Amino acid sequence: MLVRFMFCRGRLASLVALLLLAQPVAAQQYQPPGARFVRDSLTAYVRRGLRLWNIPGLAVVVVKNGQVVASQGFGVRAVDQPEPVDANTLFMIASNTKLFTGTALAQLEEERRLNLNDPVRKYLPSYRLYDSVSTRLVSVRDLLGHHLGTRTFQGDFTFWNSDLSRAEVVAKMRTLKPVNPFRQTYGYCNSSFLAAGEIIPAVLGGKKWEDWVQQRLLTPLGMANTYPLTAGYAQRPNIARPYSNAYGPLTPLPFDALDNLAPAAGLVSCANDLAHWLRFQLDSGRYNGQRVLPWATLQRTRQPNTAISDAKSSVLPSHFSVYGLGIYTGDYNGRQIFWHTGGAYGFVTNVCFVPEEGLGLAVLTNQDNQSFFEALRYQLLDAYLGVPYVDRSRQLYNLARAGREETRHGLADMAARVQHKDRPAHRLSTYAGTYRNPVYGTVTVEVQGKQLLVHFSHHPNLLATLDYMDDDQFRTTYSNPAYGILPAAFGAQAGGVRTLELRVNPFLEPEPYLFTKE
Repeated sequence: MLVRFMFCRGRLASLVALLLLAQPVAAQQYQPPGARFVRDSLTAYVRRGLRLWNIPGLAVVVVKNGQVVASQGFGVRAVDQPEPVDANTLFMIASNTKLFTGTALAQLEEERRLNLNDPVRKYLPSYRLYDSVSTRLVSVRDLLGHHLGTRTFQGDFTFWNSDLSRAEVVAKMRTLKPVNPFRQTYGYCNSSFLAAGEIIPAVLGGKKWEDWVQQRLLTPLGMANTYPLTAGYAQRPNIARPYSNAYGPLTPLPFDALDNLAPAAGLVSCANDLAHWLRFQLDSGRYNGQRVLPWATLQRTRQPNTAISDAKSSVLPSHFSVYGLGIYTGDYNGRQIFWHTGGAYGFVTNVCFVPEEGLGLAVLTNQDNQSFFEALRYQLLDAYLGVPYVDRSRQLYNLARAGREETRHGLADMAARVQHKDRPAHRLSTYAGTYRNPVYGTVTVEVQGKQLLVHFSHHPNLLATLDYMDDDQFRTTYSNPAYGILPAAFGAQAGGVRTLELRVNPFLEPEPYLFTKE
């Protein structure tokens, strides 16, 4: 999820040590700066980053010229247990699933079972978007390109961790009112990747997305410790547990249940297995010398599909980015790079490869309120691609300072308003009732003592407590800490309270939902 950050983490030993390593040495002793960084500085850099960003655990893998040069874990799987993270520790990799889905559909086109430019309704006849023109025109490629005109993450509060089936999520896409013209802008859309994944059983006579991925990718690539679904994650051995400190101290989170969005976010994997995936990507579709998929299939996934940015980065040596079929493409210090990030509650991850350098890397973490998973990616790219040293971890930490302070002040302000103990403008019973949103459906507000309690029709395990602040505004505290502590506002008219505006953690969906009382 943003892209639920482009996640990676890293740590560096010391600037002095790195500069010393960069001095000329005899030819027979020479090692590329990247190799020296991994050998001499990676461990210290990561350990420092874990402390700075308050991350319990991390796993990293680096592949260079077909060889795994690093695959190791740091920190712990859970803060209250001593078991360390290792290269086989499982993490939810969330949106890094998308390239697997894009690869599946690209291969089906290679096999002439579909055409990516075909209308979606050729395969899913009941499929609808908000307006009739987009419904008629939307293609399989459009689903994979994030250019339906919706906002980034639009609908995710409704779909993520919900009891909606895959078919129900696909059907609800017709309620997502676009905010931009069709095919003209980039808006990251998880439900569109689910819809794309649902084309697979339509084409293959009922074979599910997860069965295709297992049969055609995971098994041939020897990814025996990778699973296409989140179901059963908590019962598996050697798992990382999810944490966040977005709204206070580091807090354990419930496990996400994402199988209704599996083609967008379902995969669970580890550093050692992602090394196989990276070697496959870097060897043009081969693994251990054996052809797994044609090179033409991988080419399809990497071809530009949606423009994202053509502006030079102010902090990185990059100038543009585009989106293919489940993968970002851009430049980094003169090389073409491919990457994706993944964010589930309590997990942020990054997978990146640079084919012309034979370089691939992945970073997996179990704390979602940090950019270290990205910093480590950039630090490794810098080391291997000859970028002068900048401590990317500290750089990104400083850039995020304003956001951390804004959140802290917002929480303190809401707490002070609650403690002021103003009397609500209406009796609490006036706010109670059933409220409906055209995308989400219904929520029910009931009085519980001096508070209001919100029940969510599609999230039976989620509750929200509303504490009065002032002016028909309440502080919302969700039973699942990942959803946040945020303001809610009721709207009153002459006839009484008519609307409720709810917000959730922007990590899930940035825009509020407006519910109308039934």
